[in-house]
Amino acid sequence: MALESRTNSSSLHGHKPAAGTHFFFALKPDDKATVEIARVCERFRKSHRLIGSPVDADEFHLTLVDMGRPEGLQQPVESALVAAAESVSAKGFEVSLDAAVRLSAAKDGNFPFVLCADNTSSGWAMKLRVAIAEAQRRFGLQVLGVSNYLPHVTLLRGNAIDTVAESMPPIRWDAHEFVLIRSFFGQSRHEVIGRWPLASDRPEPVAFDWPVEFDLPTDFDLPADD
Repeated sequence: MALESRTNSSSLHGHKPAAGTHFFFALKPDDKATVEIARVCERFRKSHRLIGSPVDADEFHLTLVDMGRPEGLQQPVESALVAAAESVSAKGFEVSLDAAVRLSAAKDGNFPFVLCADNTSSGWAMKLRVAIAEAQRRFGLQVLGVSNYLPHVTLLRGNAIDTVAESMPPIRWDAHEFVLIRSFFGQSRHEVIGRWPLASDRPEPVAFDWPVEFDLPTDFDLPADD
């Protein structure tokens, strides 16, 4: 099935990303879920006295996969990413965030506070992650560590290591598209440069063999934007 894309063509230049920029594919929550996520963040900040820099509500996202490493790239990297996205055919699904966790997998001293997806939506996010990674490979971008993945939405970034691991009433939204985002290092700023629809027929639930509740993996790779 051919998917229609909407891209910002003015961003497609250069055979490598401009200095200080990075690209990744993600799901964006709808307006209702964005409001609920922001409320949960504020509630946990107060109840647990969490320290860190909050993520702006406009920047909430669930990362699917980072830009792959160029290997035999035959076109500008942004063009390759767009071409890869246009070749992906996948079904939409419901995202459900049901656990609040302070991750222990620190990157550069960062211990982000996140909302984790449940098993079912994690399974579908992984399928979409694999599809996008494989599409990138066909266009000269090699994605490593595809299986090292914890689907989550980051709410707070900081260096505090206080433990948080709690279940919560789920926050849900229908993922009807995935996006390509350009991030700017050190600026906490994102720019959506492409959107691609997911098929509207809802898939059957898929099991995802995730660890027991809160026994979260520690060997996954945090995305560069997290």
